[in-house]
Amino acid sequence: MSSLTCTIIQSNLHWENRDANLKMFEDKINSIKEKTEVIILPEMFTTGFSMQPGTFAETMDGPAVEWMKRISAQKKVILCGSIMMKEGDKFYNRFIWMLPNGQFGAYNKKHLFAYAGEDKHYTAGSKRLIASAKGWKINTQVCYDLRFPVWARQQKQNGENGLEYDLLIYVANWPQRRNHAWKTLLTARAIENQCFVIGVNRVGNDGKEIYHSGDSMVINPMGEVLYHKADEEDIFTITLEKSEVEDVRVKIPFWADADPFLILE
Repeated sequence: MSSLTCTIIQSNLHWENRDANLKMFEDKINSIKEKTEVIILPEMFTTGFSMQPGTFAETMDGPAVEWMKRISAQKKVILCGSIMMKEGDKFYNRFIWMLPNGQFGAYNKKHLFAYAGEDKHYTAGSKRLIASAKGWKINTQVCYDLRFPVWARQQKQNGENGLEYDLLIYVANWPQRRNHAWKTLLTARAIENQCFVIGVNRVGNDGKEIYHSGDSMVINPMGEVLYHKADEEDIFTITLEKSEVEDVRVKIPFWADADPFLILE
């Protein structure tokens, strides 16, 4: 079975300042000494969780995506995170999964955080992105999606292990005042989907003086926390073993008893 090495970058963000954020993240990426295959940045890593897409959103041929292409190619890694994106007359909170060859996958955040007015400024996505890397299947989601377990729920498939994916990634700007929910739900998603879960959150105050404690985490398919960091910036690299996913699913085969259902995308 294959392994997959992932690097989490838990960082403060420069509010609504793309150029400062891109420079900061480039410096952080250049500081990584370990060999890695996937680098994960937070939600809206170029701006913070801003409700000003009319001013700050970009197109897919804009500077932020071009930066992702360049860094991914130079470092020979998959680079991912979400950016506010404009397409036609609509705006999206879009997760980008950038490959070193310049090809990419994209996921538009489905569950928009109405409490902060996200639904008034952005359009919800309707299709999940399950990416591939080294034989791994990776489900990519964004922040508030975490509160909706059906959107992450495994679907039975024909194939090696009969399930859709092996790793679930959440990128976020999740405030500290609700961090108990963040930590609890990340753990629940790992247990109920028998997969690794990586949650990457920002730290520090945003432009509205809302504090984020980070609490980025890596959790194994049994719900055991392999990494957790709060209240400070951090760069952390970990190698995940796919055999651990397979072993859990063989030893505790509860998917044979799961309720059948279909997610309508």
